[in-house]
Amino acid sequence: MNFGFSEEQEELRKMVKRFLEEKSPETEVRRLMATDEGYDPAVWEQMANELALQGLGIPEEFGGQGFGPVELYVVFEEMGAALLCSPYFSTVALAANAVLFVGNDDDKAKYLPGIASGETIATVALTDDAGQWDLATTLTKATASGDGFVLNGVRNYVTDGNTASLLLVPAVTEKGLSLFAVKGDATGVTREALPTMDQTRKQSRIELKDAPAVLVGTEGEALAGLETMLFVAESALAAEQVGGAQRVLNNAVEYAKNRVQFGRPIGSFQAIKHKCADMLLDVESAKSAAYYAAWAAQELNDELPIAASLAKSFCSEAYFHCAAENIQIHGGIGFTWEHHAHLYFKRAKSSELFLGDPAYHRELLAQRLGI
Repeated sequence: MNFGFSEEQEELRKMVKRFLEEKSPETEVRRLMATDEGYDPAVWEQMANELALQGLGIPEEFGGQGFGPVELYVVFEEMGAALLCSPYFSTVALAANAVLFVGNDDDKAKYLPGIASGETIATVALTDDAGQWDLATTLTKATASGDGFVLNGVRNYVTDGNTASLLLVPAVTEKGLSLFAVKGDATGVTREALPTMDQTRKQSRIELKDAPAVLVGTEGEALAGLETMLFVAESALAAEQVGGAQRVLNNAVEYAKNRVQFGRPIGSFQAIKHKCADMLLDVESAKSAAYYAAWAAQELNDELPIAASLAKSFCSEAYFHCAAENIQIHGGIGFTWEHHAHLYFKRAKSSELFLGDPAYHRELLAQRLGI
């Protein structure tokens, strides 16, 4: 087990970091989060054509680069640090993995090349109105109709649901939980953008009324593949949270060094020192948990369910604590709309709840460990 990054992976990190410094500065984040789409199509195209980021984790035979979760971890960590406004997480961490783990070779050949090329923006509509992440509680129904199916139900809190051209929807048939592909503009699909605290990540409520759908994979056998997709996505989200936590730590330390009160930098005061030290402990511990989850996702071994929930629960709390302390260290300016601290605070809170909050994942951990 080696948690160190290779030279190639570090070069990937540097490339993505340089790109995001240019394409996702704070001014651009603020501009995009105020738009309905929530992303820049030109940057999305550059990510696909120049950096091949959308296809990074997709096998070469389906138009991708053939790398794995560890390389994607590097990308998500840098995107979390930059607060990139983009449907990348929903398309790559959710949709692409759903097709990989649930679909057959025909499904992969049908959907993955479009994702890899950037032509397809996709998402997985995971929850109903109740907002529960347990796929066994899915209420959306699918019934056979001609050569395909029609879906009826509501999916809520769907990440990038309004901009996605491809919706992957878990739904229940007579044979059990199945996965279906629905065109975003199909008849019977009504999409409503939701107001969100974290404006950098868009969400939607989607109503399906006899919406035409195409089965992905085998009818009634989607649960295991979707659960694996969730484990890998939770690991990716933990990487995002680590990137954000490291960035707010850096910001807090820089401010503590430069802000002078009573003739000395505030970083020389014990209270500020302790806050920064606690933040550093959180960040380094979160990295260890997230690296472990990335390794388990790369291997797809039996440790993945435990590693994913461990990383998601710990990194959620670590990021939120660091984002809150960053505001405190900055003092009055940290509470203002003009300062960037609140952007990370809101992303930290939304990420804490996304894919299950820490209490939910601790309960899963207890069950999986037999406690």
